Amino acid sequence: MAYINLLPWREAQRKQQQTQFMTMLSMAGILSFAAVFGLSAVYSAKIEGQNSRNAYLQGEITVLEQRIVEIRELDEKKKNLQKRMELITQLQSSRNLGTQIMDEIAAVVPAGVYLSNLQKQGPSLLLVGKSESNNRLSNMIRSVESSELLKDPLLEFIEAGKDQSQILSDFKIHLTVKGFEAVQGEAKPAVVKPGTPAQGTAK
Repeated sequence: MAYINLLPWREAQRKQQQTQFMTMLSMAGILSFAAVFGLSAVYSAKIEGQNSRNAYLQGEITVLEQRIVEIRELDEKKKNLQKRMELITQLQSSRNLGTQIMDEIAAVVPAGVYLSNLQKQGPSLLLVGKSESNNRLSNMIRSVESSELLKDPLLEFIEAGKDQSQILSDFKIHLTVKGFEAVQGEAKPAVVKPGTPAQGTAK
């Protein structure tokens, strides 16, 4: 019986299988590396794109913040300008305040009402005098209420005069000047000579 030696064939087959295994392992490694590299490139591109968008948004936010600061500065300048304009208007209006007050008092005080003292402190006025009747004093109060310069008439008191020979009542009344509440400082009292009637006609 003849014997066949199979060892060389088996050795060759084993080497071939090892070669195929190494080839497949290498291909699997290459494919895995390619897949990882591809995914890494995709994610890197996405991250780079997101970073670019973030940088753009940050730039726009910076521009908006600068504009907000500019708007606030403009608002502040506008407020300061408005305050200056209001101050100028007040100064222009109060330049001839004394003359305007005297003219208005002469217009609201009717005949039969006589002022003996007039004092001004800020926007407040104090009128002291005598009246021939309560009706004439009431007419004066109504004239003050409809005045464009005076307001808030407050009668402190009215009483019969000490001199019984005269039919005159003593009175004291407080008034307020419209639109000049912001005017500060105390003006010197203006005094009207006793017995001098204020100009005006009865209403």
